[in-house]
Amino acid sequence: MNPHKKKLQLTLIEEVNLKSKEIHTDGYPMSIGEISGLYKDKELDIHPEFQRIFRWSLSQKSKLVESILLGIPIPSIFVSQREDGVWDVVDGLQRLSTIFEFMGILRDENDELLQPSELVGTEYLPSLAGKKWEAEDAKNELENALKIEFKRVKIDIKIVKKQSDKNIKYELFQRINTLGSRLSDQEVRNCLLVMVNKEFYYWLKSLSQHTTFLDCISLAERLIEEQYQMELALRFFIYKNININEIKGVYELADFVTKKMIEYADSKEFDLEREEEVFKETFDFIAEKIGEDAFKRYSIEKSKFQGKFLLSMFECIAVGIGKNIKKMNKAISSEDVVEKIRSVWSNNKFKKSTGSGISVSSRLPVLIPMGEKLFNV
Repeated sequence: MNPHKKKLQLTLIEEVNLKSKEIHTDGYPMSIGEISGLYKDKELDIHPEFQRIFRWSLSQKSKLVESILLGIPIPSIFVSQREDGVWDVVDGLQRLSTIFEFMGILRDENDELLQPSELVGTEYLPSLAGKKWEAEDAKNELENALKIEFKRVKIDIKIVKKQSDKNIKYELFQRINTLGSRLSDQEVRNCLLVMVNKEFYYWLKSLSQHTTFLDCISLAERLIEEQYQMELALRFFIYKNININEIKGVYELADFVTKKMIEYADSKEFDLEREEEVFKETFDFIAEKIGEDAFKRYSIEKSKFQGKFLLSMFECIAVGIGKNIKKMNKAISSEDVVEKIRSVWSNNKFKKSTGSGISVSSRLPVLIPMGEKLFNV
């Protein structure tokens, strides 16, 4: 081992001491009344854009209210302090949304008040059925004494202070919402993206709904619900723009995609207008020349495309066309495009790079240049 290199390596204790200095935290209990006051004064941001992702049933919401009324401890809420002093909710969105919705103060992403929830009966409090914070019919309104007790209940707040490394809250959010979570990778990324750059989120979401793009990838409904179309759009931009050496040695692709997403969303050099133009031209071209068959398996024996969407073909064909779309001869015939895509399936390098057990750091450095060369016409 090189002795000079050894001197640069930190021990575990040194690494812990170094990174812990970048994280500044605080914490204390706050009453629901105090927390709701912060929300009404816009000093607490629960990101209403997340509402479609974190959605509880009425039964789950009623159980939370039941827990609060019965004094059952509520898990801590994690927030991150922004430069303007506002607290970003990192974990606890659904709990707070449920509380605010029940109290009739929850607003949507257009700052419109949402309809207050009407509870259902629970195991221990069946009389919660039909109860609302305020109701025209007095028998359906939560008793005033219970409202007072409800607002006095305290919840532990954990605060990542603004002096912390700016990526800490994203890392915290990602870890909390991926460990044991049912959220897809892209659903977690979408939440991160809203916190990093809301405009970038809406831009990516809009492109992922581009008609020819959706027609070409032809995803199952479940994948659409999990926002996989947004992940594919994001991967397209990443694979089209990275230096291929960046992907070599990558162990966890999901983390790499997330880091590049934050990098692009935070960058003034990432030209949204130009990237959007390339994206639309690419998938308009693919839709016109071949459509959804572009990303399916081609059976040489049956002489036809068949099966479902294949990520490996997307990585090779979509990215290859995207890299060349501004210089390629778009007058190329559909037959020639189809023939080029068919040729991939007889390419031994493609076969060896897409078999089971092939890592992403081995696959992409082959597929991306292959597609780029194939459509460099």
